[in-house]
Amino acid sequence: MAKKVLVVDDEKLIVKGIRFSLEQDGMEVDCAYDGEEALEAAKQKDYDVVLLDVMLPKLNGFEVCQQIREFSTMPIIMLTAKGDDMDKILGLEYGADDYITKPFNILEVKARIKAIIRRSSKGNGTSDAKSIAFGDMKIDCENRRVYIAGKEVNLTAKEFDLLELLVFNPNKVYSRENLLNIVWGYDYPGDVRTVDVHIRRLREKIESNPSEPKYIHTKWGVGYFFQNQE
Repeated sequence: MAKKVLVVDDEKLIVKGIRFSLEQDGMEVDCAYDGEEALEAAKQKDYDVVLLDVMLPKLNGFEVCQQIREFSTMPIIMLTAKGDDMDKILGLEYGADDYITKPFNILEVKARIKAIIRRSSKGNGTSDAKSIAFGDMKIDCENRRVYIAGKEVNLTAKEFDLLELLVFNPNKVYSRENLLNIVWGYDYPGDVRTVDVHIRRLREKIESNPSEPKYIHTKWGVGYFFQNQE
């Protein structure tokens, strides 16, 4: 089955080029040219990846990303023309899974899209277990869903990958560099702050008190680990 990609940019020539290249690789590509159009498209179809520009008319890319996260965990790659690290981190704060800085090489774009689809569909291969439970948390590995006290928690693809890795390797301390390499891949150009952002977001979603976590703990100066403190 063809992978479905939504390309969102107000520069029509860029969209045309990306669409042509992805379709050559057998992908199904939809296009949107402003934030409102992108949001409506994401509500109508479950995409394997959304390639989302930051600077858009009507709603900017961060707003679109944030609103998509209210109803879907579909992977989102942000496109930004700015080289400022804070813009990149801000994109991750709003729930993006990855980012690419303009100007970009189309081969890099295709490689990132394929990598994120591959990781989202297969996970990290951390376990063959179909589900596992800790206290009030249940993780459905087969369907990549997480429940707290019976209520589903809306995790992004990267948040789930990160949680799954830690859960199936309890008490093992991973440095931020290790987590970046395992979950995002060795070719990921971001820095370790990406890990900190995702750990904080994950705690906010699964911990009853994120400042005193019972699941995801910090070993100061070393990294993060999972331990169920019931």
